[in-house]
Amino acid sequence: MRKIIAICHVSLDGVIQAPGGPAEDRSNDFPYGGWIAPYADQVISSAIREQMNKPFDLLLGRKTFEIWSPYWPNHDRIWPSVNRATKYVASNTMTSGEWQPTVFLSGDIAEKILQLKQESGPDLHVYGSGDLLQTLFKHDLVDALWLKIYPLTLGRGKRLFADGTIPTNFKLTESQVSPTGVLIVNYEKTRH
Repeated sequence: MRKIIAICHVSLDGVIQAPGGPAEDRSNDFPYGGWIAPYADQVISSAIREQMNKPFDLLLGRKTFEIWSPYWPNHDRIWPSVNRATKYVASNTMTSGEWQPTVFLSGDIAEKILQLKQESGPDLHVYGSGDLLQTLFKHDLVDALWLKIYPLTLGRGKRLFADGTIPTNFKLTESQVSPTGVLIVNYEKTRH
């Protein structure tokens, strides 16, 4: 059975929106895009590279796919495995794309993802995809969290855990602190 692993940059107040850059996700007039930049250091870079180099397929929401699909094919030298991974994209409006291999999921997304989990193959990594994450949490489909928790609050933006998240227990499996104060933590789901 495949695991679903949510990989997120998160502020102390739970914001996951647009960590990488100002144009990443401006929805709801979010003004703080790129908020992780001041905290970059070698420890964070190392942790990210390690996670990027594990075997995986991607599970993405449509918006994240639309941001990533024009970028990553042109940056294969940085992360070659992202282009080889199968991209499963949750969307009721998008049915095709040039970035391959890609499979579009529509209709009952939770049921289709549950079926994906039952298949053999690498774990499914979820980056960004805030709306999709809420569906996954609501249906108890997330098996692990790989978080980078930054020492700042933003006060607004899309949250890692929003309304509809069901109670779930996680156990800490790895942790370290970067020189800039970022907590790098991995959690595995335990029983409720």
